[in-house]
Amino acid sequence: MLFEAEQIPPSERKLYVGEVLLKANVFMPRSQSLEERAQAFVKLGIKPLDALHLASAIAAQADYFCTCDDRFLRRAKLAETQPTKVVSPLELITELSI
Repeated sequence: MLFEAEQIPPSERKLYVGEVLLKANVFMPRSQSLEERAQAFVKLGIKPLDALHLASAIAAQADYFCTCDDRFLRRAKLAETQPTKVVSPLELITELSI
């Protein structure tokens, strides 16, 4: 996410993204195992940066990985992502409401 944030031209949006990232309490450093897992997701048709985000969430043992990208969601749900559950925003609301 830091890499992607750095690509944003100077703007209010970039400042906002920086403020949001300051709220994060876990940062996953890149590692061989993280990149290998991301590469396995790429082989399932997941875009490289999305695959790296998903692999990072799994390595951080996130409970949920929420995405609005329907294509990514379909492909990620076919992958082994335990302990992280890949969900849409509506699925996340349902999960957290139970």
